[in-house]
Amino acid sequence: MGDHGAVIVGAGECGARAAFALREEGYAGPITLLGAERHLPYERPPLSKDGMSADAPGIKTIAEASRYESAAIRLMLSTEVASIDRARKSLNLGDGTTLPYETLLLATGARPRLLSLADTSRHCLYLRTHDDAGLIAARLGSGPRVIIIGGGFIGLELAASARGRGCDVTVLEALPRLLARAVPEGIAAVLADAHLRNGVDIRFGATIAAIEDKDSGVEVRLGDGSVLQADLCIIGIGAIPNVELAERAGLATDNGICVDETLRTNDPAIFAAGDCCSFPLSIYGGRRVRLEAWRNAQEQGTLAAGNMLGRHAAHASVPWFWSDQYDLTIQIAGLADEGRTTIRRNMGEDAFILFHLADDGRLVAASGIGRGNAVARDIRLAEMLIARSARPVADKLADAEIKLKSLLAA
Repeated sequence: MGDHGAVIVGAGECGARAAFALREEGYAGPITLLGAERHLPYERPPLSKDGMSADAPGIKTIAEASRYESAAIRLMLSTEVASIDRARKSLNLGDGTTLPYETLLLATGARPRLLSLADTSRHCLYLRTHDDAGLIAARLGSGPRVIIIGGGFIGLELAASARGRGCDVTVLEALPRLLARAVPEGIAAVLADAHLRNGVDIRFGATIAAIEDKDSGVEVRLGDGSVLQADLCIIGIGAIPNVELAERAGLATDNGICVDETLRTNDPAIFAAGDCCSFPLSIYGGRRVRLEAWRNAQEQGTLAAGNMLGRHAAHASVPWFWSDQYDLTIQIAGLADEGRTTIRRNMGEDAFILFHLADDGRLVAASGIGRGNAVARDIRLAEMLIARSARPVADKLADAEIKLKSLLAA
């Protein structure tokens, strides 16, 4: 790598991990990490959980400022990147200055999908950043009625947190069940029951006809004519990858910045990783996916760093995701929609795992739910089986007396 060194756009989990990984790989040249926010790089998963409590612990940084200094990582916060000049291998920054690079990593993340009906409302908020979390947490303390539009993971985690603050919570979901695109129906049903038992009002098949601010808060009119009133409305209807910078530079995009199995774009000097990129997964026949997951951001940050230094390592990790709601933890390894047959393993105390098998008998995913870490160990073993393209006997998967470790050894 030349004198201009490595530049990373995006100071989130992925970008920060890549910066430190470059040093861990022995790279001694310049490293610059640019972030649009004013805060040190921080963990996002706590924002919808501990970040909503009345005594929120504050920002959970990935590393203190001294670590960036000791690693000789130049951290540029509150910095906007206007464009990429690929011919000159430089970035044009929002303040009119330029920043040259030898190799570039785009870790620009994603942003909330907006609901146009809420554009002018003062009482509709989205959650993505630490500042967003602060605004929502403050409003939860001053207004007990909360409407959440969207029954995905963010919406449901916020619903659980709001109930923990004593708020009256209504979740509006357009589809017939929760998490229709994310988890199997059996797990979604357990989560729905948990929210109902904790006092959440869930409305399925709910369409939004209008949103209007009132003196007392916000009024949401549904497609069936019913009207709901609340002090606060939180919108969680998905996320959009931040690809505009890449598109303006002529990089290929398809539900994210397109990269190959090494996370390299169609420009050999530019890589992309984390929530903003779509990449092929070899264990699923090269299917192109985009993952919004904490561990994926970490893993791809490390992988991108090595490949920026000339490695040619392919992404080989099994997708993994988790969510905490009330006393329940959901863990998912693999892509459940790749399965054609589902095998259930009951593990006691309301914990179970659904194993998803392809037509050829390969284990392609495992979805588990239980209290605390009830399913964590077996999901980890299932993840290893998926990585090996194992074809375990269905009856053995269903039998909780048979240890998954024995199937792995076989």
